[in-house]
Order: sequence, then structure tokens, then C-alpha cells
Amino acid sequence: MSMEDRTAAQPQPGGAAIAADSRPGRERQPTTGQSASLQGSKPFSYAVRQSARSALVLGSLPTSWARMLPSFLIVGAQRCGTTSMGRTLCEHPAVSCAVLDQEVHYFDNEYRRGLAWYRSHFPLSAVARRAARAAGAAPAAFESSPYYMFHPLAPERIARDLPGVKLLILLRDPVERAYSAHAHEVALGHETEPFERALELEAARLNGQEARIVANPGYYSYSHQHHAYRARGQYVEQVERLERVFGRDRILVIDSGHFFADPESAYDRVLRFLALPNRGYPAFKRRNAQPRSPMPDSVRAALDEHFRPYDERLAAWLGWEPSWRCDR
Repeated sequence: MSMEDRTAAQPQPGGAAIAADSRPGRERQPTTGQSASLQGSKPFSYAVRQSARSALVLGSLPTSWARMLPSFLIVGAQRCGTTSMGRTLCEHPAVSCAVLDQEVHYFDNEYRRGLAWYRSHFPLSAVARRAARAAGAAPAAFESSPYYMFHPLAPERIARDLPGVKLLILLRDPVERAYSAHAHEVALGHETEPFERALELEAARLNGQEARIVANPGYYSYSHQHHAYRARGQYVEQVERLERVFGRDRILVIDSGHFFADPESAYDRVLRFLALPNRGYPAFKRRNAQPRSPMPDSVRAALDEHFRPYDERLAAWLGWEPSWRCDR
């Protein structure tokens, strides 16, 4: 079964400029050919959904103290099936997801808002307990923000605010992930360059961005979130950082290839990790896929060579060979 960065303007690669984020306490770094027009290029339905979510969260703030906090998080990787897995887990009778949208982005982009704001995304504990009782399980809440895995400050923030939380990670062929991420960013209006040019610009776009985030937690790097096509596929660096903070026993890695090929088996593994009973298999659907033309062979070969040493280290960390390396 198959599924799926308050700074003055300054030059950026390709003629971009840094512009101040309109939100208080935030700094922003748009990229090539993108500035104020970016937000207007997002799909209308996304803007409507965000407005609705903001209204619901504001209305829930007075009762935030009585609301759940997540017992697990899907932290990445981007374009690796996190939406599909998240929607699947939302169907479990003991599981509650964040209001309207799985991606809250609290521990990366919205941490200044505070824990009460975050809790307001989740159901009342009493309501969740009643719903879970029928399933014969303890209630569980989660959200899925795939930037958490790559953001340098997110792991420590998560560990501080959610002691005992478990982390679920999905990984796919990093070559395909890079191409899929590019198509996704283009579709959302975050990227204007073709794939090969975006790869050429990546090092310059990301240069110094992680260090600036670490040095100034109020700094938001646009390119770090949206243009890290190679860097976000260097999975072993990210899982090793998570392991240093959380330990191995609180991290589960699912190979997306295995999930899409045998979703029932992958679902069972996730439920065992979360200590949830299986109350039947949901309908497994491919979600959030982006159509795209075939990748040029020369680009594929160069990316494969780039990722090879990272994949070898990842296999040693996992103790098993990722599905995409089995085909090489």
C-alpha cells in the first residue's frame, strides 16, 4: 500500500534583503526576490485556517490551566510523512491533536508566547479523559511541527517544558526529501528559485544563521526554516542532538518507506512506543504530496553522493539500514 531568520536591510544572495518582522520581538530574514509579498502568496485557505485557530486559541486562554500538554511530539523530518502519520494518530480514540492544525510551532518560532498560549491549543483534560476512557487507555495529546527537529533551540525548550515527552521521527530518502521540500516551498511562495539554483544558494543563505538563532533566541531565520534542502536531510546530526537531550528510549524513528509500504506494522510500532492499545486500524492515506517533474539524473547523483556519509552514520545510529540505502 503506497502513501506518502529589528535588523536594517542588508544584501542577501541573489539580491535579497533583510526586513523587519512586523511581529514584536521577532527578527526576520526573507530571501531572494521575497519580502512583503510573501505572505500574500500563501493559499487563502491557509490564512483562513490560521485566523480561525488564533480565535479559538484566544478563547481557550482563560482555561489553559485545565488543558492538556502533549505526551508526545512528531518533530520531523519535514516532507517525510509527518502529516500522514499525524492524521493517522488523530483517529485513535485516546489521542487528541492540536486545534485545527497539527503544526503549532511553539518550540521553534512562537516560544515568546508562553506556555499558557501553547496549552490553549489542546483539549480540556477532563474532556480528553472521558473520551479516552471508552478506549480503555490514558489520554494522550500531541502536535506535529517538523521544524522542531532542525531548530537548534527547540530540543532544550521541549525538554524544559514537557518533561517525559516522547519524540516520534519519520525519515525518508534525503534526496527525495530535498526535492519534495523545494516543491513544497515553491507552492507556499517561500521559494522562487529553481531547484538546482536553490541548492547553489543554500550555503550562502544558511551561513551564520544557526549561530544567530542560538545567540539571540528572538531572531527568526527565514532561510533556516525554508531553504535548508541539504542540511535538513543530514538526519544523523539532528537525531544525535535529540539523543543528547532526551536519551534513546524516548525517541522512535520510523522509516517513511516502511510506513508507506506497510502502514499497519509501522502503526503498531508507534502504538507500542506510546503505550497505546490498538483499537483498530484507521484508513491510511497519503497526505500533503506535491506533484513535480522528475529530478535530473546529474542532480540526483550529486545529492546521493553528498548524503552518503550522513546515511552511513545514520545507519550505525539506528542499528539498521534505511530503506533508501538498500536500493543504492
